[in-house]
Amino acid sequence: MKIQKTSPVVSNNQVLRILWILAILVSSCYRQVPIEDSLENTIQDRPSDEPSVTVAVRPAEKQPSPGVEKEVDARSWSLMVLGAMTLEEKVAQMVMPWVLGDFSPEGSEDHKRLTAMIDSFGIGGVIVSVGSPSEVAVKLNDLQSHSQYPLLVAADLETGAGFRFGGGVDGPTNIVLGGATMFPSLMAFGATGDPELAYELGRITGLEAKAVGVHIPFAPVLDVNNNSDNPIINIRSFGEDPSQVAQMGISFVRGIQDNGSIATGKHFPGHGDTEIDSHIALPVFEHDRQRLEDIELVPFQAAIDAGMRAIMTAHIAVPDLSGNRLPATLTEEVLTDLLRVQMGFEGIVFTDAMDMGAVDRTFPSGEASVLAILAGADVILMPRDVGDAIQAITSAVQSNRIEEKRIDRSVSKLLRLKEEMGLHEQRMVDVNKVPSLVGIPSHVEQAQLVADRSMTLIRNGGNLLPLLGTRTARVMSVSYQNGNNPTVARHFDGRLRTTYPRLSRTSVNRTSHPAVYDRLLGQAERTNLVVISIYSNFAGQVELPEETVNFIKELSARNISHIVVSFGSPYLISEFPGVQSYLLAWSSSEVSQKAAADALLGKFPITGRVPISMDPHFELGDGIQVGAKGEADGR
Repeated sequence: MKIQKTSPVVSNNQVLRILWILAILVSSCYRQVPIEDSLENTIQDRPSDEPSVTVAVRPAEKQPSPGVEKEVDARSWSLMVLGAMTLEEKVAQMVMPWVLGDFSPEGSEDHKRLTAMIDSFGIGGVIVSVGSPSEVAVKLNDLQSHSQYPLLVAADLETGAGFRFGGGVDGPTNIVLGGATMFPSLMAFGATGDPELAYELGRITGLEAKAVGVHIPFAPVLDVNNNSDNPIINIRSFGEDPSQVAQMGISFVRGIQDNGSIATGKHFPGHGDTEIDSHIALPVFEHDRQRLEDIELVPFQAAIDAGMRAIMTAHIAVPDLSGNRLPATLTEEVLTDLLRVQMGFEGIVFTDAMDMGAVDRTFPSGEASVLAILAGADVILMPRDVGDAIQAITSAVQSNRIEEKRIDRSVSKLLRLKEEMGLHEQRMVDVNKVPSLVGIPSHVEQAQLVADRSMTLIRNGGNLLPLLGTRTARVMSVSYQNGNNPTVARHFDGRLRTTYPRLSRTSVNRTSHPAVYDRLLGQAERTNLVVISIYSNFAGQVELPEETVNFIKELSARNISHIVVSFGSPYLISEFPGVQSYLLAWSSSEVSQKAAADALLGKFPITGRVPISMDPHFELGDGIQVGAKGEADGR
């Protein structure tokens, strides 16, 4: 039987509790009392050129923020709400289901389902995904209007608000719809080596998130990607050097939090050295505690010391810490003993999505939620069944398996955060202002700057780049992708065609027949240059079809001039080590596609350096430095 929220009825005990709280507030209103230390973590100073990085795992030093202190009566809302809530209402504040950010008309089945969920359970927040900025803002305003208490809203915005609110593509016409600002991958930022660019990413992400009604961007990714076979992190990480990941992460955190949003480091204690996708099964971190402290924990500790307000857990087992193979999300030794006690984190802990295979295939929805609370989590993200999660946690409190004061600690933090952000006074956003705040030219220009500076050249056989051909040159573009994304190569080829009007285009995928490659080889024999662009991000997708790999190898064997551009994983070169030229573009975003074409054409210097290594193909920091067309080359 699922728990449903009943009509508000105030008992005699609740009345007494409210009067008691009011008495305390009145007696204290003549003095200033700062909000708890756990709320004093926002850092407003921009990063220096070399931000300090804390390596040791130790309690964080408190870093108070200007303007955080308020009169105690400004805190009365969170105190009074907590005191008046039933147990079921408090538990519901700790649950955050997923909602789609699309247009949802009143009276539609989707609208009825969402409003019923809010009315029935009184959830504390939602995570929103996929939609245009205006659609998201309208939908969130509507959901807020149906909630008794303001909702905390989160979204996965790892590379800007465009990561989830890009607007999409119209299917019948393939027209790209307008959206929020989309930056290149975090590994592209690592390739620039400039933490100030990460600050700007955070600043713009925070501003655009607030504009559409999102309070908590689930970013930055602080995983150290030191495993080329990682199936899920890869270019989502800043790189493999813990110090650089920490520097970039601190800057990203400050950019977000200086602009009124809450940064969330993920995936604790580190998902970078795994070879299993936790969306499907449970990865196991097989290294010892010392290795964890030396590498994986470094960025998290640095960000905690810099005032990061929230952390998301990883669904990975760390047996050297826990003595078992349970996911870290469900392990007290990780979330409490390590994160809270030893590392000094006092902020909000979100679980990763609880419907992922690493958890969902092992535990019933309700039991997994109970274990996460016992481990130290404050918010249950995306349980498969909201009612089951609330009921299981409530029952665990009623049976004394979980102490109610443990629930109160988490709910108190969440309510204070809502109050601190002013949601108790104004929970809606001005939809009319969204077009003037989101995806605006100055933000897109910043994203383009990052893309340009991130271009990284690993191989340049025969000094092929920058390209010097004339408009009459015969150039063939071959693009590979796994899926059916209509924007793949669109901007890249379009940019190349402005210089090479005779450009021919062909797209291939996993289902392309071998005869297609035979035809392409015959065509390549009659061209001046072949450009192969590969749109594949993760290890599960990076294993290219044998026909694609053989096509590239055959170009080398026949001495046909060719360039491979990776718009995703940098590790592809291991499949065709004899490639003539190899450029890393780091993401398939529009700005990265434009930057890659301009880099080939010599419109700006290529200055990026790889933030990862792959023996024997390249080492950390490698990158051939090539001047713009007409400039002297240098290394």
